[in-house]
Amino acid sequence: MYKLLIICGPTATGKTRLGIELAKKFNGEIVSADSKQVYRGMDVGTGKDLPVSSKLQLSAQSFQLGYYEIKRVKVWLLDIVEPDYKFNVADYKKCADAIVEDIWKRKKLPIVVGGTGFYIKAIVDGIETMGVLPDWKLREELSHCSIDSLLDCLRKLDPKKLERMNESDRRNPRRLIRSIEIAHDVKCQMLNVKTKGKMSNVNKLFVGLTAPNEILYQRIDQRVDERVRNGIEEEIRGLLEKGYDWGNSALGTTLAYREWKDYFEGKTTKEEVIRKWKFDEHDYARRQMTWFRKDSKINWFDITKEGWQAKVENLVESWYS
Repeated sequence: MYKLLIICGPTATGKTRLGIELAKKFNGEIVSADSKQVYRGMDVGTGKDLPVSSKLQLSAQSFQLGYYEIKRVKVWLLDIVEPDYKFNVADYKKCADAIVEDIWKRKKLPIVVGGTGFYIKAIVDGIETMGVLPDWKLREELSHCSIDSLLDCLRKLDPKKLERMNESDRRNPRRLIRSIEIAHDVKCQMLNVKTKGKMSNVNKLFVGLTAPNEILYQRIDQRVDERVRNGIEEEIRGLLEKGYDWGNSALGTTLAYREWKDYFEGKTTKEEVIRKWKFDEHDYARRQMTWFRKDSKINWFDITKEGWQAKVENLVESWYS
């Protein structure tokens, strides 16, 4: 039976570091599940720690997919597209499926590592509405609407969907707009791209890393300060000089970059940018935990507890053998 290891949890818990160590021990390769690290040239703000060169290995439709070798472990699905490409979960699933299949063919263990819960769900379960393509014109029209207007619109189109949404999703304009977009697409009732066949027969193990909020926020703040020292301001300036802008690239939507917009436009100070960035990272970590806590399959490990790494290794060894 095919096996798939998933390492998930909030930001700043050391998921990639753990994934690398487990890959070395169990002959595995990393499949990144990070929606920010797919963009080339956005390295400092997304926390990529990469060697100079990568190696192309295979293709998935229009994507040329390569891997980086980190400590002699292959890491896939970093630097897939340019910042002005509108990368979505359907794109991610195409790429991830191709890579996981390739890893299995080479009789190795695919280890999915990341904090983007929607990407992990796409690999493991599929996404029913993934066949509904983005309607960029509709998104542009709705982007100017208030939260209340979006709620009214969704209530008229799909009241049952609105009832199922939690309070966080109801206050999230991006998720409201996507729900409206799906409700507009009459074909969505006929489209179901849930993973069937091979993935449903895969033996999956979920490992979740967590920490008390106080510790997690400290780790996040230290990491933000480190990325400032490592030159995120210069990285953004270079991307702007290459012609990427806040409105038509991932700069304007990606955490760690979007907070700098007002600074580069002379509307705020660097200190305020850093303060807001840390606040937004804390909020992101809370939302990640809200997502992952819903999944009872995840085996949780508190990274502040002594011996947690050994416990993870023992669990994986017992499962994999």
